[in-house]
Amino acid sequence: MPQQPIRFAVFLDGNFLYRVSNFYKFDHPRGKRIAFNGILPFLTRKIADTERVEEKLVHSVESHWFKGRMTMNQLYKKYPVEQDRLRYLESERYVDDALMFEGITQHSFPLRMNQLGEIEEKGIDVWLANEALELTYLKKFDVVALVACDSDFVSLVRKLNGMGTKVYLISWDMTSTNGNETRTSQALINECHEYLPMHEIIDSRDSKNRDMADLLFLK
Repeated sequence: MPQQPIRFAVFLDGNFLYRVSNFYKFDHPRGKRIAFNGILPFLTRKIADTERVEEKLVHSVESHWFKGRMTMNQLYKKYPVEQDRLRYLESERYVDDALMFEGITQHSFPLRMNQLGEIEEKGIDVWLANEALELTYLKKFDVVALVACDSDFVSLVRKLNGMGTKVYLISWDMTSTNGNETRTSQALINECHEYLPMHEIIDSRDSKNRDMADLLFLK
C-alpha cells in the first residue's frame, strides 16, 4: 500500500510552554529557551517516525498559541516601576515576533483579577478546546499535537478521539530550583494516542532523541 500523507495541527497552551522555556533557561543545564522555530520540525520528524511514513509526507497545516495577557491597568499594578514594566512588555513583544515569523496564530485572552487582587488565567483552556474541535471538524486533521499538561483537556481529547483524529500529547514534568513542580495529568496521558514525555526525550542518552531535542532550543 502506498503511504498516505499526514496532516497535523498544533495547539499550544502558551502559559505552560512559557514556564517550560523558563525552566530550561534558568533551572536546567542547557541554559537555553525553547525555540518556536524548532517545534514544528521536531513534531514533523517525530510523527513521521512514529507513524512510519516518510518525513516529506507529514505536513503541518495549522498552529495556534493560546495565552492570557495582562491589561495595561493590571501591568501598572503588578509593575509600578516603569523599568520593570518595560522589561516585561519587551519580553512579551519578542514572543509575539517569534510567533509571527513562524506563522503561529496567537489567541490572547484577558487575565482576570480575583477577590484577593491576584491576577489569574481563566478560560483559556476552554477557548483552546473550542478552537481545536471546530478546526478539526472543518479541516479533518489526521493528528492533533497538544502542548499541555492539565487534566482540563481530557474532554477535548476524548472528543477528538471520537472524530477519528489521533492526539499526540507533548508535555514536560519538571521541578524548578525554587521547588515548584509541574506534573502531566495521568488522566490526560491515558486518553492520548501518543504521549511524548519531553523531559525524558531531551535528557535522553539516545543519539536519535538528542538530535531531535536539539531542534527545540535556541542556537
